[in-house]
Amino acid sequence: MHEPDPALVRRARDGDVDAFEEIVRSLRPPVVRYVDHLVRDAALAEDVAQETFVRCHANLARYEFEGRFTTWLVQIARNAGIDAIRARDRRGRLAARAAPPAAATDPHARAEVRAALASLPPRLREPLLLIEVVGLSYDEAAAVLGVPAGTVKSRVFNARRRVARWFGPEGDDDAL
Repeated sequence: MHEPDPALVRRARDGDVDAFEEIVRSLRPPVVRYVDHLVRDAALAEDVAQETFVRCHANLARYEFEGRFTTWLVQIARNAGIDAIRARDRRGRLAARAAPPAAATDPHARAEVRAALASLPPRLREPLLLIEVVGLSYDEAAAVLGVPAGTVKSRVFNARRRVARWFGPEGDDDAL
C-alpha cells in the first residue's frame, strides 16, 4: 500500500478537502481489496471501505504522525470490517430465528422479517433489536431502556414468540 506524503495528510487534517480526496482516491483500491478479503462479500466491502474513510475523516485530527498513516487507516478498516461482520451475523441470527431458512437469500422473506418486526409494538421491538441486531447483553439493553434486565428478557421472549407466530400457523404459540 502506497504511503501518502505526510504533507498531504497534514493538509487533509487541516481541512483541505482536495487533499483528503486525493488520499481517498489513492488508498481506496487497496482498502477495498483488504476489506473484501476480511468480509468475503464484495458489496459489503464497498460499504465498509466507505465507512472506513468516513471514520478516517472524522478522526483525522487524532492521527499524530507517530506511525505510518496506512497502518492507522488499515486499523480503521479492520475495525469497520469487524463491525460489519458482527452486524451481518446478528441479522442472520435474527432471520434464522424468525423466518424459514430461505429468508437469508429470498428478498420476499427478508421483507416478511421486516414486516414482522415492524408489527411489534415499540416496547417489544426495541429490546429485541438491541439484543439481536446491536448485540447488547441483557444488562446493557436494560441500561439503555431504563428497565430491569428481567423486563428486557421477558420482552425479548415475547417479541420472539410474536415474530415466530407471524411465520407459523395461526394461533401457534409454540412456533419457536
